[in-house]
Amino acid sequence: MIFLLSFLASTVLALVGYSQARAFVIGRLRYVDAVHSAFAPIIAGLGAALLALPLVAILPFVGAGTALSFGLSVGFGVAAGSRDVRRRISGL
Repeated sequence: MIFLLSFLASTVLALVGYSQARAFVIGRLRYVDAVHSAFAPIIAGLGAALLALPLVAILPFVGAGTALSFGLSVGFGVAAGSRDVRRRISGL
């Protein structure tokens, strides 16, 4: 039962991280050139994982894997948002 709760918490956190990062890039960082570079998703993912590590150390059901999956989901969300913005600007 504890495994199921921790898996559910990790999945929800990853989904929220992806959707919020993608929406933030589309909504607020649309005209920022730095977000369209190849390093932006890596930097965002590493930053999110480093910020999540102290929080998951306190929580009893989640661990470092949750922080890593959150960082990956934020990185993928930034990459997807940047790709969506480029498609909208180019008119495709």
